[in-house]
Formats: sequence, structure tokens, C-alpha cells
Amino acid sequence: MESSFEAHRQRRSLFTASAQEYEDGRPGYPPELFELLRERCGLGPGCRVLEIGPGTGQATGPLLDAGATVVAIELGSELAELVASKYVDCDLEVVVSLFEDADLPAGEFDLVAAGTSFHWVPAERGLQRCGEALRPGGFLALWWNYFGDPARPDPFHEALQPVLRQHAPQLVDNTSAGSAGVGAHPFALDVETRVAEIDGTGLFGPVVHEAVSWTGEHTARELRRMFASFSPWMALEPDVRAAVLDDLEQLAIDQFGGVVQRPYLTPIYTAERV
Repeated sequence: MESSFEAHRQRRSLFTASAQEYEDGRPGYPPELFELLRERCGLGPGCRVLEIGPGTGQATGPLLDAGATVVAIELGSELAELVASKYVDCDLEVVVSLFEDADLPAGEFDLVAAGTSFHWVPAERGLQRCGEALRPGGFLALWWNYFGDPARPDPFHEALQPVLRQHAPQLVDNTSAGSAGVGAHPFALDVETRVAEIDGTGLFGPVVHEAVSWTGEHTARELRRMFASFSPWMALEPDVRAAVLDDLEQLAIDQFGGVVQRPYLTPIYTAERV
């Protein structure tokens, strides 16, 4: 298991050199997600949050807006600098480190939160560290933006497949490393495995899973930036990446009038520290 994680581990470092693309391209999370964190996990004024992989702050901002104190562990120094600069006057500390290696105080957090990041962490070690960081009665919350929805049609996804087959066939419905080439995370929808991993630690009570359904709307340029921020696309040769992004943007203009609506899900897993 550990050796098979190595290629995945190397790919996650791609984000550190693409901080601005991530900032420009990634949408935030639906408001219903943070309402769920308030109701179920105690997010609110005075809540002490440990955030895993803040990226450029898509979840950090709403956590801070809720009144929480946030310690964010970010692998990439460029991403860490960007998120810190965005919230310079807020109750935020950003630590540059692998989460599995970070120096964390034990039992001091009310909520450990990971938004579209925990698939980059070795599950067994990462969940153990989450449990160690939480106080008894604190909550674990792992969620992902899944850029698709198996239950709803996605015309842009279908229209994109010939473009991918022409330029980058390895991205066609690619599910390697837990992250599909079109930005969906099958990892996030594998409920049985995610629940079993959390249960297997013996550190948490029953896992609660649900998925927030929402619709994303993007201009052709915004869509280009979002796809450019997906790690399988970052890993393409530069000329191939440019060609497929050019065609993706033109597809959005020609067939979708320059504005694309897509069905999205945000699956979330929560569990109380026992």
C-alpha cells in the first residue's frame, strides 16, 4: 500500500508550483456544507479548527467567517503564502508541512477539517493523526468537491470526451490516483471504504455520510482555469496541456454559448472523537 502511494505522493507536489491557477480555477464549497458543520460539528465562534490542505482558502475563508480559529497545514509553500496573505488579519496560522509529519498539539482541536485534500494523505496514518489532534467530543469532517454527479446528466462532460481522446486519452474517464481527469474524485464516492477507514481506527463514533447536490456555472475562461488546476492535467506535457485546454475553452464557447452549467456533489464524512 505504501509503495503504491508513492506516485500519488509525487503528484500532490504539483500544486505548489501552480498556486495562482488553483486560486483562479477552483470554486468554493456550497453554503449548505458549512451549515452542516455548524449543526453537526459545532463550527462557530471559538471553535478551534485544524484544516488539512487549505489550498488557497476555499474552505478557510468560510471557517474563519464562522468565528473559528484555524491552524492550516499546507504542503506547498506558495499555496501557504497565498492563503496566509488572503486572511492576514484573521485568526489563522498556516504551517508548511506534510500533514502526516506536522508537529501538532494533542487533544487541542474541536474540529479537524479536510476539504478536497484527504485523498493526498496516507489514510491510516492521517486518520490516526486526526484522532490525536482532536479533543474527546471533537469532530472529524472530510469532504470533497466532486465535479460531476452520476445521478444527473452532464452534457459538457460528454462533449469533452472526443477532445480528450484526441489530445490526452489518458484523461478519458481516468480514475487513477483517486482523481479523475475531468475533476471528479471517485475516492470521495467510495462510501464503504471511507467509512471502513475511519471505523478501523477505533478512535471515532459512527460515521455519518451525506452528499450536498449543487450546480456549478462557469464561463469558458473560468472552466479552462478550473481544469488547469486538476493534477492529472498539470502532469501533462506543456504543449499537450495547452492544446487540450485551448480546445476545452473553444468547446465551451462554440457548443455552450460561453457559459457552462455542470452538476456537482460535495460528499462529506463526519465522525465524533470518542
